[in-house]
Amino acid sequence: MSTETGGMVESLPFDLETGSNRENHCDVVVAGAVCLDVIPLFGQRVWGADNLFAPGRVVEIGPAAVATGGPVSNTGQGLHRLGTRVCLQGKVGNDLFGQALVRYLAAEGLDKGLVVLPQESTSYTLVISPPGVDRIFFHCRGANDTFGVGDVRYEMLDRARLFHLGYPPLMHNLYSDGGAQMAAIFARAKARGVATSLDMSMPDPASPSGKVDWAVILERTLPHVDYLLPSAEEILFMLHRARFDALSAAAQGRDLLGFIGAELLSEMAGQLLGMGAAVVGIKCGQRGFYMRTADQKRLERCGRGRPADTRNWASRELWEPSFHVKVASAVGAGDATIAGFLSALLRGRSVEQTLKVACAVGACSVEVLDATGGVRSWEETIARIAHGWPKNPLEIPVPGWHYDDEGEVWHGPVDILAS
Repeated sequence: MSTETGGMVESLPFDLETGSNRENHCDVVVAGAVCLDVIPLFGQRVWGADNLFAPGRVVEIGPAAVATGGPVSNTGQGLHRLGTRVCLQGKVGNDLFGQALVRYLAAEGLDKGLVVLPQESTSYTLVISPPGVDRIFFHCRGANDTFGVGDVRYEMLDRARLFHLGYPPLMHNLYSDGGAQMAAIFARAKARGVATSLDMSMPDPASPSGKVDWAVILERTLPHVDYLLPSAEEILFMLHRARFDALSAAAQGRDLLGFIGAELLSEMAGQLLGMGAAVVGIKCGQRGFYMRTADQKRLERCGRGRPADTRNWASRELWEPSFHVKVASAVGAGDATIAGFLSALLRGRSVEQTLKVACAVGACSVEVLDATGGVRSWEETIARIAHGWPKNPLEIPVPGWHYDDEGEVWHGPVDILAS
């Protein structure tokens, strides 16, 4: 198989339609944070945070779902279930949580890349997600904190197409010293010829990760990152802390996403493209997925995991509304969305199709309590989209934006195909 690149024809060792590597190597290497999620089941009553955390109170809950968590597990398993060959790289302890993690991933044949360290503890998250209350996470970083430039097995990237790293705010080595180790990881990965992608998590304002200058870290790292895929809240916190604080105060406990509009998303995406990223995809929860891309010349430098049609992807600004589902839990929805995005990208889909698949996989994931149980196969996902799956309403009352009724997507003012 071959593909045209800047007037030249390059032979590729993979199939664009299936996303599979013909030489039986991984298409995607997913590295970074891995943990065990413990998710108590709450009843259907609407809870308030004051009721949940009243001192001395006993709150009766149901059984707990115990599942793997973090991007290594969640995005990795999502890609695996969508038919993309994936290898995982992460660190766990030799404790009960670590043994459970290895057992869960072994059931899908994905445990080989985990390093078990007897002297370290396994990261875990207690996920509080009752009806009527936004998710609250109690997180122990464990072995993730020591993950650094020496923990990536770069030789695995030589025949891969894409390297994905997730949740550096939960990994001390990656945000300390101005993000030097994170920048080094991505520089080494790019030198192997793969495309690179980066997912973030929300820094804890009271922890060291909430006190570092994330704009400086991004400036150092993004020249080596092709696909940057944070949430709107995360990237606002990192780029404009004062604006984040002001909007949070204005929200008064309501969902902050409703206060982050198209103009602010476009401004932040433009800033991130200027730092070096080729594609900025910003997850907006129930409001869907916003994306802005660089020019074709930059996209051509995305390595073996570049878009199949860089002209279609170049200089775009789109906002895909989310699909309508009954939400059981939003745990892992962002990771699933990224799995859908990367899977469609590596199958050679257009930017419009890729955004739809990303939102579809994210929507499937929230229909169950754990992070990955709702992710369906590629064929099932595509069939569900094709059968007229309804969308959640999304209004963008900003000059320059217009809605494409046929494509069911919003075009922004800097979209080269906007009309």
